[in-house]
Amino acid sequence: MAKTEAKPKLKLAVYWGAACGGCCVSVLDVHEKLFTVLEHADLVFWPIALDIKYKDVKAMPDGHIDLTLFNGAVRNSENEEMAKLLRKKTKVLVAYGSCAHMGGIPGLANFSSKEEIFSRVYEESESTINPDKIRPVPEFEVKEGILDIPVFYNDVRTLDQVVNVDYYLPGCPPQTERLVEVFLAIVTGAELPPAGSVIGALNKTQCDECERKQTEDKSISEFKRPIDIVDDGESCFLEQGVICMGPATRGGCDVRCIEGNAPCRGCYGPPDDIPDPGSKMLSAVGTIIKGNNESEINATVDTIDDPAGLFYRFSLPNSILRRKVL
Repeated sequence: MAKTEAKPKLKLAVYWGAACGGCCVSVLDVHEKLFTVLEHADLVFWPIALDIKYKDVKAMPDGHIDLTLFNGAVRNSENEEMAKLLRKKTKVLVAYGSCAHMGGIPGLANFSSKEEIFSRVYEESESTINPDKIRPVPEFEVKEGILDIPVFYNDVRTLDQVVNVDYYLPGCPPQTERLVEVFLAIVTGAELPPAGSVIGALNKTQCDECERKQTEDKSISEFKRPIDIVDDGESCFLEQGVICMGPATRGGCDVRCIEGNAPCRGCYGPPDDIPDPGSKMLSAVGTIIKGNNESEINATVDTIDDPAGLFYRFSLPNSILRRKVL
């Protein structure tokens, strides 16, 4: 009997840009399903786990990598260089997690300029002692040669603001179950959504999945932080005066934060029919504010702690605003 040739393994890469590392942990969280992954794929590039250099990636033929999970935003010249290199070397490039997808928490830096960030970090912070006001520079000459570090950009950008992206897998971090589902779909040759689609998520809001109770009385005269209330575990967070990003956030995470008695933070991003999560939340909040005149309404709005940072916690670089006007 003739032997059946084994199907070639997929070549898998993972890159960590401007992010916290949680996305890489979520890849490790496949636990015993790691054996399923390794049965079908070889890791050819993952800086935190494998001793493979950038020069090794550059030496690969174009399209050599079948699937790259690019997590993290593009904050500096190294992130941008690797985004362009991995795009060139990869068949299917996935923006993995909120930071690559929308800018994520690092994207909140767009509320400041590079100059403001450097001034705070290297000169003004309470723990900084720097009387000479020395700052990092991209190149610095020492007797052994020239030391160089990546150029720090003024703007944080999403992955698709730098290169074309095939798919987006949202979450902070993405759920491991969704990663395995997507990976196995690629392995088995299952029909994938059109390029540019958000995968591993739903195109309806968290509110559509949430089982918390809503009442007819939705009038709020004061907004509070989650730590300021005793959550009853049953009522809508917004009706309890706590900002929940559910109305502006894509479902598909099994409302895990809400099931854990915490309001939705917005890490899955908005559904396709919501162009901007911040404007959607302004609309949602506006419908529940109690007040008969401008001063009463303004007083209620003033109780929202950091509305810009709250409404755009994960999505500022990808939003209509994109950054603070300088």
